[in-house]
Amino acid sequence: MENINKNISTGSITEEIRRENLARAKKRAIISGMKLGMRYIILSVVGIAMLYPLIWLLGASFKTNADIFTSIGFIPKDFKFDFTGYVNGWKTSTEYTFATYFLNTFKIVIPKVILTIVSAVLTAYGFARFKFPGKKILFGILISTLLLPNVVLRIPQFLMYKNFGWLDTYLPLFIPAAFATDTFFVFMLIQFIRGLPKEIEEAACVDGCNPLQTLVYIMVPMLKPAIISVALFQFMWTMNDFMGPLIYLSSVEKYPVALALKMSMDVSSNVNWNQILAMSIIGLTPSLLVFFAAQRHFVDGISAGGVKG
Repeated sequence: MENINKNISTGSITEEIRRENLARAKKRAIISGMKLGMRYIILSVVGIAMLYPLIWLLGASFKTNADIFTSIGFIPKDFKFDFTGYVNGWKTSTEYTFATYFLNTFKIVIPKVILTIVSAVLTAYGFARFKFPGKKILFGILISTLLLPNVVLRIPQFLMYKNFGWLDTYLPLFIPAAFATDTFFVFMLIQFIRGLPKEIEEAACVDGCNPLQTLVYIMVPMLKPAIISVALFQFMWTMNDFMGPLIYLSSVEKYPVALALKMSMDVSSNVNWNQILAMSIIGLTPSLLVFFAAQRHFVDGISAGGVKG
């Protein structure tokens, strides 16, 4: 009889403990859900706050000047989406359409991206894998150029390109990229290469590959995320470059998008801001498309370049 009572009391205690554990688990789940919900709410608010200028830019491209300067909302008055700003902005106030300025932009962007990738990969591979006299000194000089402001180079470069006869051409805007002048990309690729196993390259050498073949057929496929990151950064930076074209280009027919937008504001005192904003949206579109197309590789390249090495 005592054993039966003990079993009953033990079972009651076990059942009570199980209920308490379930209650605690539910409480923890509720607290965890609340924390997760608050986290998403905070992230959503911050994301909207960061994206709102871009959203407002899109909405303002359909507004009149009066609405732009009197309303902070992004939705046009009376929900009227007038595409006149896009049509007139594309025509521009010059003899050239905005298509000409887009074509000029890509005449700078495409060769600069290609030359940057080739030169940065070659330079980074040399620093990361080869031993040669003065390597540490040269690497120190390379890294020190990261701290050198571009503005101090403007006058010497301008005088040099003037002597070359390159003024009012696109050459000063992309030829320097062939000499790995973008130190940030070289450093990022060096960090990435240092994180790759050397055994693969040694196996390639045993199979008869020379260093260039090893780089092209073995290293470049493994460097794909970092190379895409380099291309994406250079694409966006060159698309947004204003100072370089302003200094070296003087012919309107050679202007890129950045200068065309500024020129549209200087034509008259009565600026149609919806046209400027509409062309700004169109000018942002290539960078946004390229970024979202390469987003996964971009994140992989940045994280790997920052952690490895």
